[in-house]
Amino acid sequence: MGIRTGQQYLDKLNAMTPHIVIDGEMVSEKVAEHPSFRSVARQYAKLFDMQHDPRHQGALTYASPTTGDLVNASFLVPRTIGDLQHRRQATSTWAEATNGFLGRTGDYMNSALTALGTAGKWFAQADPKFAENVGNYYEWARENDMLATHTLIPPQVNRSVSGSEQLGGQLTAHIVEERDDGIVVRGARMLATIAPIADELLVFPSTVLRGTPEDAPYSFAFAIPNDTPGLRYLCRTSLYNGGSIHDEPLASRYEEMDAVAVFDDVFVPSDRIFMLGNPQLCNSFYAETGAGALMTHQVVTRTIAKSEFFLGLASELADSIGIDGFQHIQEDIAELIIDVEIGKALVRASEADAELNEAGMMLPKWTTLNAARNWYPKVAQRFPQIIRKFSASGLMALPGEADVNSDARADIDLYLQGKTLTGPERVRLFKLAFDASISGFSGRQSLYEYFFFGDPVRMAGALVNTYDREPARARLREFLHRSD
Repeated sequence: MGIRTGQQYLDKLNAMTPHIVIDGEMVSEKVAEHPSFRSVARQYAKLFDMQHDPRHQGALTYASPTTGDLVNASFLVPRTIGDLQHRRQATSTWAEATNGFLGRTGDYMNSALTALGTAGKWFAQADPKFAENVGNYYEWARENDMLATHTLIPPQVNRSVSGSEQLGGQLTAHIVEERDDGIVVRGARMLATIAPIADELLVFPSTVLRGTPEDAPYSFAFAIPNDTPGLRYLCRTSLYNGGSIHDEPLASRYEEMDAVAVFDDVFVPSDRIFMLGNPQLCNSFYAETGAGALMTHQVVTRTIAKSEFFLGLASELADSIGIDGFQHIQEDIAELIIDVEIGKALVRASEADAELNEAGMMLPKWTTLNAARNWYPKVAQRFPQIIRKFSASGLMALPGEADVNSDARADIDLYLQGKTLTGPERVRLFKLAFDASISGFSGRQSLYEYFFFGDPVRMAGALVNTYDREPARARLREFLHRSD
């Protein structure tokens, strides 16, 4: 089959029968038509369509090694630095089209599957059938252009104890039965972004396993269709308020839903299981397979596009009301420029220093990507702050699109004009600034980026504990003992 069109994606989505709960309503059919999901589903459909556009096809696709059909470039197993650059170009193409606001585009989990699909030897440590399963699943997802979400962490109930100890071990998703033909899973997991509009759910190991025998029932990796019997999604309220593209330019397009995944005795067939038990292997699932490196390569590339969006927005705002000549404004714009260039430098440095792993996959340098994923979540918190500073009270004096097209138009033309923009043009620009800096949508975006890879404090600790600081320390000791 190869690459899908947007319509094929929407038709598949509408044909599924998931169990989705949102605002007291249970949705189980025609998900792509539901008001809470319709707009973002169509944005994802546009990404599928871009694969067929001659302007983007070279960047977004490559020929399947098994069928010769065009498949998405996020499934390309990188064997050379050129392959890594092709993957980056593909991610950039989608990210620039969405300004980096879609955090769960298909290339994210596709990157994980690509690494896992090549790590057969690693999976075979647990069981050769797991290596076969994950290889087959990767190829199936690639050839059918699947869109997957994933769920990772236990529910946020009592973080002072492990998942296996919460509510007697019954709260977080765990195996309650092992059968010859599969397993049965009960409990819950967080946080499945885009769950309502995905084809598949990937349930991968939690990163908080202690590696004890008691953690074995919570140690697994598998994939199931989004409408598997017993699987329920509990969604938050949508942050899109139903406004027009003019009034909610970001939320009306990019409001990705987040959901808690509930497993009510969900049966997972054996051919969809990639790991079972083995807490120690589960703890190294991302690092030793290369999945973490390829996923982070995609994320850093996406966030460059988002940084560029905020640089562009801040620059347009400053010019529109004539504040671009003030030094304190230029200092903030310089900060955004630096953030863009640091992001570009880090992702390209990770490619320049890439190395082949044991499976023959060219992996971007992990220490560089690890630095990037520790750096960006914090600097990104400054982006909406800068937009609020530039816009100031202008964000609180914004008529809507209906007002622009009403008898109030003359007042808007006169009193809301900018230095370089008409009144309606300035209103539209500031509506974008509002949605990027103080709306509910923008608040979720800031939270999402801050905790994208987990608790920044724990991440910092992991960075310190895994980074090889000995060469720097040895050079310092040598300097202290110099006599000349």
